[in-house]
Amino acid sequence: MLGSTGSIGRTALRVLRRHPDRFRTIVLTAHSNGDELAAQVATVSPRFVGLVQNGHRAAEGWHFGVEALVAGATHPDVDIVINAIVGAAGLDATLAALEAGKRVALANKESLVVAGSLVAAAAARGGGSIIPVDSEHSAILQCLSTRPGAEVSRLIITASGGPFRTWPLEKVRTASLADALNHPTWSMGRKITVDSATLANKALEVIEAHHLFGIPFDRIEVVVHPQSIVHSMVEFIDGSVIAQLGVPSMELPILYALTHPERIVDDGVPRLDPVAMSPLTFEPVRHDAFPALALGVGAGRAGGAAPAVFNAANEQAVALFLAGSISFHDISSAIESALRALRATPGEDRAALLAADAAARQHVQDLFAC
Repeated sequence: MLGSTGSIGRTALRVLRRHPDRFRTIVLTAHSNGDELAAQVATVSPRFVGLVQNGHRAAEGWHFGVEALVAGATHPDVDIVINAIVGAAGLDATLAALEAGKRVALANKESLVVAGSLVAAAAARGGGSIIPVDSEHSAILQCLSTRPGAEVSRLIITASGGPFRTWPLEKVRTASLADALNHPTWSMGRKITVDSATLANKALEVIEAHHLFGIPFDRIEVVVHPQSIVHSMVEFIDGSVIAQLGVPSMELPILYALTHPERIVDDGVPRLDPVAMSPLTFEPVRHDAFPALALGVGAGRAGGAAPAVFNAANEQAVALFLAGSISFHDISSAIESALRALRATPGEDRAALLAADAAARQHVQDLFAC
């Protein structure tokens, strides 16, 4: 369990605790929340504990630094790695786990966004596999079942629209941090909640879907669905559309990532009441108010280092927004500037992609240095 103290990590641990007959938690790692990690260790009793930033009191037997992530991901007693690390920092753990033949229950979509071809190559070399944890990609996987990609006409990914779905353009541009963190349907970490408000998260999901399912970008669409009940849809070549529905809870996609292709009884997963959840509505994306979506999809189409630049610029801009240093509108402007400046950056291997990542972060920092 990589990123055990974050929103996905805590939710995953709740799911795992309900099934002690099927799962044992062997590894726990966290970024910097040593106090919560220590509390989890006391409950779970893992064999390996890692903390990236050692601001915590020294704990006997713990492993410290970024190396702990790869060591945990490749632990010999581990079969499934839940990668819930936030951002591009999760890439090396994904690559290492796949090369070690692990199933990666992937909540770290940035791994595929930044280095989709490298991730595929690592899985081919080591025999590992990826099962997505994102509700949208879990939904697509369930809708596809065993059908071949040649039968797929479109993937339709739903977006809640975030807290600013109905706001006029000028009001969106001046939205406050408190406004951005007030998501109407999902409870998530701060970074991903801001990404949902800008729709950058949906761009990351489109790129991830492209790599996971091998569907071209021109056959992946985004539609706004405010109720967050339909998580994605798949249209087949005969015109049939299959959708996956569920209440907006990450417990179900996490459980399915752990048990795929099986399904098991879990009384803790909330059940859907169709009548109570009605009506279900769908709307087009307002691209003028949420330019990050088109910028990200365009980066995905461009390929090379462009997705890494998009992701890194977004991460850096969101960090500045969370710190109160820039406005909400500045996030998409920073992404656009980084993509324009670094569009020719090479991205043929890990070193080049990490260099593009660093260059994009520096570009955004320099934009607002004064």
